[in-house]
Amino acid sequence: MSAAKKKMSRDEKKEAIVLAAAPHVAFDGWGEAALSAGALDVGFDANTAKRLFPEGAVDAIALFATICDREMIKAMEAADLDSMRVRDRVVFGVRARLEYLAPHREAVRGGLSVLANPLHLGLMAKITHTTVDHIWYMAGDRSADFNYYTKRGLLASVYGPTVLYWLNDQSENFEDTWDFLGRRIDDVLKLPPMKAKMMDALANVMKSGLFMKFKSSAQMRY
Repeated sequence: MSAAKKKMSRDEKKEAIVLAAAPHVAFDGWGEAALSAGALDVGFDANTAKRLFPEGAVDAIALFATICDREMIKAMEAADLDSMRVRDRVVFGVRARLEYLAPHREAVRGGLSVLANPLHLGLMAKITHTTVDHIWYMAGDRSADFNYYTKRGLLASVYGPTVLYWLNDQSENFEDTWDFLGRRIDDVLKLPPMKAKMMDALANVMKSGLFMKFKSSAQMRY
């Protein structure tokens, strides 16, 4: 192992392995094989991957999502969001995340397969909430009342289907996905019955305490 590798922090090693593992997911899934291959690609051994990712696929997927959120935030910070309508800022955020993920569609597909397991639905909800929370925050939303839950719930109802559409989009530069995203955003903004239905659902979720836990953890990052 090179001196440079030895000087990497634990978090840096984990990120390097996850990013190197992502291309292997298409063949090996998010598991020990892909993580071991990723570790070897960046100069570590398979035992390093096992040590850094004791929960295997779940740990790796959670970190991969964090990396993608970070890159999305960078793209939003670099953009002239002030010149955009709020609606367009939100669209930009979703698009920025998916554009970063374009080389890793199979890794996303593999991650969704793992998270579809009922045992991991909580992690899927947390990842989705964190992403839409970041997008709204970067778009300028600082609400602390029920609007906090409404906006994030509405965006989550758009974000999930958009990811599924994007995974199978064969159009040039994903133009069909961006059209789909724009239509879905416009739909939730202009249909009061849909918004009312979503608010009722969010009220029930809020009572469960789940979103409050996510909100508290999200606010700690800001």
